[in-house]
Amino acid sequence: MELEDAKRKFIESWGKLGSEWGINRTMAQVHALLLISPDPLTTEEIMETLSISRGNANMTLRDLIGWGLIEKQHKPGERKEYFFADKDVWNIAKQVAKERRKRELEPVIRVLDELSKVTGDANDPEFSTFNKSVTDINKLAKNVDRTLETMLGAEESWFWGGIFKLFK
Repeated sequence: MELEDAKRKFIESWGKLGSEWGINRTMAQVHALLLISPDPLTTEEIMETLSISRGNANMTLRDLIGWGLIEKQHKPGERKEYFFADKDVWNIAKQVAKERRKRELEPVIRVLDELSKVTGDANDPEFSTFNKSVTDINKLAKNVDRTLETMLGAEESWFWGGIFKLFK
């Protein structure tokens, strides 16, 4: 496989993977392109490479900046904006986990905490089933949250060392 074919395949595959993570396909493809680009790229270069519209490119770049996955820079004497991605995959994984935690897990925990306060008759099967389900899901969500908190504060070697110890 030639390098250009491999790059296209990587961008397409990263796009599919991104949609599994809750990031839209184009957003993941732009991120993939910036990951494998040795130099920062302009909006026009991104549009041309991925055959996307200016509006789509601008919206996607804003979203990627919002997720903390890319940064914008200016070159002296030029009006164009250049975009680049952190190439450290551990940093990327931590940033995606941090954003998903903020956007998905934290709101769910807030709702589950509220639902845990519902009172009722413990002898009522509907109430006891509801209460047990909410309590169990809340406990799981908080355990996931603590695990993510540990991951976000950990160095890569320490985190994976701890994970591997669990499976020995």
